[in-house]
Amino acid sequence: MVTKEQVLEVLRDVEDPEVHRSIVELDMVQEIEIEENSISVEVLLTIRGCPLRTVIEKDVTERLLSLPGITDAQVRIGHMDDAQRAAFAAKVRGHAPTDGTKQQQEVPAILRGDRDIEFLAVASGKGGVGKSTVTSNLAVALARQGVRVAIIDADIYGFSIPTIFGVEEQKPTVIDELIIPLEVQGVRLISMQFFVPKDTPVVWRGPMLGKMLRNFFNQVHWGDVDVVLLDLPPGTGDVALDVHGLLPGSKQLIVTTPQSAASAVAVRAGIMGQRTNHEVVGVIENMAYYQCEGCDERAYLFGRGGGQKVADQLNTDVLAEIPIANLDKHPKSLFEADTLHGKVYAELAAKVARKLELRKKQLQQS
Repeated sequence: MVTKEQVLEVLRDVEDPEVHRSIVELDMVQEIEIEENSISVEVLLTIRGCPLRTVIEKDVTERLLSLPGITDAQVRIGHMDDAQRAAFAAKVRGHAPTDGTKQQQEVPAILRGDRDIEFLAVASGKGGVGKSTVTSNLAVALARQGVRVAIIDADIYGFSIPTIFGVEEQKPTVIDELIIPLEVQGVRLISMQFFVPKDTPVVWRGPMLGKMLRNFFNQVHWGDVDVVLLDLPPGTGDVALDVHGLLPGSKQLIVTTPQSAASAVAVRAGIMGQRTNHEVVGVIENMAYYQCEGCDERAYLFGRGGGQKVADQLNTDVLAEIPIANLDKHPKSLFEADTLHGKVYAELAAKVARKLELRKKQLQQS
């Protein structure tokens, strides 16, 4: 007859879809009942109405039916009380509460020195150059190539990452002050847009901006990631300074367009990074030309050479020239892998992975 220990062992590989940790390790498996060829198990979820409930039910059922002699498996879904949610959050954070009080990690897990994570800030000198679109598509292209990637939308005033990914109406799960980022197309996301009412402007000064940015590191459970992309606000203001202070080892990508006005201010953003000891790994020239799908000819509507001018002044390389998009075909600005833009971003992702030595690090960890 199957034992409770066998049930727990077979369920150990089932992960909570949001935090990517074993449901056994997180004490989500309760009330195991075994009768000859039948098993009944209760699984506790953190919140009611969890959108991933069916995923857990399916995975648990399949694992139970894989046990020898078991022909019937019943999965009951329950919900954690406040104490259970606090214990769950503590396990995810990596520590246990004592004496009923919450402990705070002095250094967020994502910033600890034992985590081999690359931080790549995506910056521009001015708005309107497509920096957020570049960040989003680069992240998706990296994820398609097997890189574990996250985006912090650090553009507190002009957030747009959730809109690009089509999740502007969704909210992250919050468990005892622990925020679980949304995951879309293999990319984990956090943004100020998730925490303000629709169409409400953010009217904050420098100290509040820095506090919100720190919360994105302190309170968000990022899990295992290889690279974190930070979509910076344009220019060289408070948020950029805070990022450079919080992440002394981060690297930087500069986004510009071909026009001289855009390239001139893009150089300033790069120089700011260099002066704070942040390596500029390359320049991306967005809206570099127009080319219809299936055509070979390119039309350089905004001139040529802006990206190369920036790269020359920053002593780095142009990593990609990205064509102008037809927004009628791509209203959310995320491109499929087999499109012209998808292929350009795939090449960019491969170059960025080489620059950051992501493949080498993945091999060392495996």
